[in-house]
Amino acid sequence: MANESYGETFTGWQDLTASMAANASDLPHLDTHRGQLVDLLKKAQELTAQQAALTASKQEISKQLLGVVKEGRKLAAFLRAGVKQRYGSDAEKLIEFRLRPFRGRKRPGSDAGSPEPGPAPSPQDKSSNP
Repeated sequence: MANESYGETFTGWQDLTASMAANASDLPHLDTHRGQLVDLLKKAQELTAQQAALTASKQEISKQLLGVVKEGRKLAAFLRAGVKQRYGSDAEKLIEFRLRPFRGRKRPGSDAGSPEPGPAPSPQDKSSNP
């Protein structure tokens, strides 16, 4: 019973309370508790309906939020492009707008502080040296 779905549980409660109502003369000492279960069943059904409505509402709001974010991203990209156009793509002022100024392109394989090594000597050069 612990692994039942809510629907199975509610159906079980309905069947139980209906059977108890039909046999109320045999079970008068349980009538108060049967009434409590009927009340809980009604409350559970109301909450289930409310949960379904909120789920649908949540899905609709999620769609709206997605649209707003998509439009906002486009607008933010447009504004960033305008800032770069105004100040230039290499201006340090761009940092204020959380944009990276263009500082040149690093050449692949070279470090800024180390000199470039010359070409490696060929085996012929070694043999010609006495």
